[in-house]
Amino acid sequence: MNTPVRKVVIVGGGTAGWMSAALLVKMLGHRLDITLVESDDIGTVGVGEATIPPIQVFNKALGIDEDAFLKATGGTIKLGIEFENWGAEGDRYMHAFGPIGRQVGMSAFHHVWLQARGEGDTSDLWDYSFNHHAAKADRFTRLPQIPSTPLEGLVYAFHFDAGLYARFLRAGAEGAGVKRVEGIITHANVDGASGNITSVSLKSGESVEGDLFIDCSGFRALLIGETLGIGYEDWTHWLPCDRAVAVPAENGARMRPYTQSIAHKAGWQWRIPLQHRAGNGHVFCSDYISDDEATGVLMANLEGKALADPRVIKFKTGRRNSFWEKNCVAIGLSSGFMEPLESTSIHLIQTGIVRLVQMFPTMGEEPSLRAEYNRQLAFEYERIRDFIILHYHANTRTDSDFWRACANMNVPESLKARIQLFEESALIFRDGNELFAEVAWLQVMWGQGIRPRAHSPLASNLTGDRLKGYLRDLRTIMESHASKLPAHTDFIRTHCAAGQ
Repeated sequence: MNTPVRKVVIVGGGTAGWMSAALLVKMLGHRLDITLVESDDIGTVGVGEATIPPIQVFNKALGIDEDAFLKATGGTIKLGIEFENWGAEGDRYMHAFGPIGRQVGMSAFHHVWLQARGEGDTSDLWDYSFNHHAAKADRFTRLPQIPSTPLEGLVYAFHFDAGLYARFLRAGAEGAGVKRVEGIITHANVDGASGNITSVSLKSGESVEGDLFIDCSGFRALLIGETLGIGYEDWTHWLPCDRAVAVPAENGARMRPYTQSIAHKAGWQWRIPLQHRAGNGHVFCSDYISDDEATGVLMANLEGKALADPRVIKFKTGRRNSFWEKNCVAIGLSSGFMEPLESTSIHLIQTGIVRLVQMFPTMGEEPSLRAEYNRQLAFEYERIRDFIILHYHANTRTDSDFWRACANMNVPESLKARIQLFEESALIFRDGNELFAEVAWLQVMWGQGIRPRAHSPLASNLTGDRLKGYLRDLRTIMESHASKLPAHTDFIRTHCAAGQ
């Protein structure tokens, strides 16, 4: 095939399908005929309800009003993720969005703070996170910069109902010209000479033809897996959890502006506060706990009354050997699965479709585009994988075989090198365009108990009373301004309450 790409067929709806449709029609709708095929009879897995800050970029690209989006999806604000019982039982730390402290000259802030600790300072790393101060006080407002200071303000993402988000995007996408076809796909048809997909056949007998196909069929991977036979790279030996039990519940007493991740004996539990309910789940390894036991752990740790029966979802962490093969691009769960520990599921949809838009083929046969797309997505998946493995591996728990096995497992060389660099010198470097920046790695490594033996000599340029005063001023500014922020619930009620 070497003809212009005009007809795009998206197989599957849900979050992945409608995010893909919405961005394609917004950016390329003037030159494309876009059709999305889905069936109301096929449920979606749902990829979680917590996000990370880049979702703002995606929504802004679509021209979405943030308050309208939050209102339509029952959304709330997320300032970070709190991890409980991860390093050791009883431990608690937060991966807060935004910076920690402020760089001093050429020295990253944490080196300066480590210099102070060597001089007897007892402050906590998160004393210098404005996001952390606001999150723990359940406070929020839109604040790009702390007033009368050079310090960055609040950096945030969202909790929202993924099903409602898909519905919200669908309305906009159909209004912009995306055609939705209701129906169950029985099979895809392939051209014998080129190996490209030519159409998908529906149970009704209808056929939908296209030049480019986007596989948003979830774990089934109807096109990329079943039809084109692209294999799957299994990462279970590094990320052994293979199931999750999920249940919605009434909100507890607090509507926290952060996600909770609570480690249990064979996995971990999420709590995600929405306006109309709380999302709850228990990710676990079936080698160490049964489905019934895992369900019991979750139900015993709900903060509100369950609103439905719990359901168990099986998964295999890993990625496709190729994300773009022939004229098919896999987006969402069909491309791979990363457990929702750092809320990357929706982001991986976002980065997949954004990259496709940026590399969209003019003609059908452009193998260099496919190669570069696959290279970038593989890099993204592998660096996120390493970041998630870090949480499991860097633990000192001795209460269960699961945690002992995680501590003793042989991790990827890329992660080993990063841990060793931090242990020896407190240095952290961001690798190219990987998702998680230095401040994210710092918080997890420190929070999980990894301690460096030395820090940069650049930090010794600020010592004694000057260093004490600098740190004291930072703490005072952050504590003072955080205490004056509106309550998170007041912000929601004033700006974006659902149902109003």
